[in-house]
Amino acid sequence: MNELPPAYKSGFVSIVGKPNAGKSTLTNRLLGQPVAGVSAKPQTTRKRQLAILTTDEAQIIFVDTPGLHEPKDKLSQFINSEAQYALHDADVILFLADASQKPDKMDETLASLVMELQKDIPVLLALNKIDLTDSKTLAANKALFQNLLPEARVVSISAQTGSGIENLLQAVRELLPEGPQYYPPDQITESFERDIAAEMVRAACMDLLEDEVPYSIAVRTDEYSERENGMLYVKATIFVEREAQKAIVIGKNGDMIKRIGSAARVEIEAVSGQKVFLDLTVKLRKDWKNDAAFLKELGLSQKS
Repeated sequence: MNELPPAYKSGFVSIVGKPNAGKSTLTNRLLGQPVAGVSAKPQTTRKRQLAILTTDEAQIIFVDTPGLHEPKDKLSQFINSEAQYALHDADVILFLADASQKPDKMDETLASLVMELQKDIPVLLALNKIDLTDSKTLAANKALFQNLLPEARVVSISAQTGSGIENLLQAVRELLPEGPQYYPPDQITESFERDIAAEMVRAACMDLLEDEVPYSIAVRTDEYSERENGMLYVKATIFVEREAQKAIVIGKNGDMIKRIGSAARVEIEAVSGQKVFLDLTVKLRKDWKNDAAFLKELGLSQKS
């Protein structure tokens, strides 16, 4: 590894915010490629995902955290533990807010959690989705969010368009401590390719399925291998909780599963840089959200 320059910065930046504030979109924007599943529906992220950005000045490890959930089953308990662990383990907390809307109860709850940690961990308030609002609304909502986090540094961004991202990165670098590179310079995530593939399939399900069905789905990658022709073969299983949901995911004449496969394949190809053959199967797994052994198999087990 090359010798680092003096005053090199490094550390972990936990991105927190209510579901659908744009955390995964921001993660993908920062890296310039998809590593986190993105959907228009809230509560897409289920576990922490690292996005590692290495430059000549700093190595910034962004931690895309799940939004907080009502802890009604073992899965939601795990999701909440992931979010809280990421907060306490951060060098900088990046509070991502939807600038097109006034803060609500969930924003207030998250801000209270962050305020408890602020004496030890610097906080950066990023007002996202400025492309979806006008200057008057932005100014009014900015003031409301600053009331929740009065000590936080503030930047305005659009994770969707990239506006303000350089200002955000500069602010993060200034808040980080000096330190080493924790990961090789060419590494951009800690997730395995097969885990990213499963997330891309699940994100496609979130986008294309309606009502409670996408929230009842788990995805496991069963095979991830390169064939002799250079094509990447990905076999994945979509698990549902009820037989009726299985029929919905497959769709009439298999139309829905084809649409899910097509959407996910495009994203997997973008990440892998290879042509992909995606083989999807749908299986019934009753009450999987409370099945501790199955959650562990999916990497969604509660930390002790």
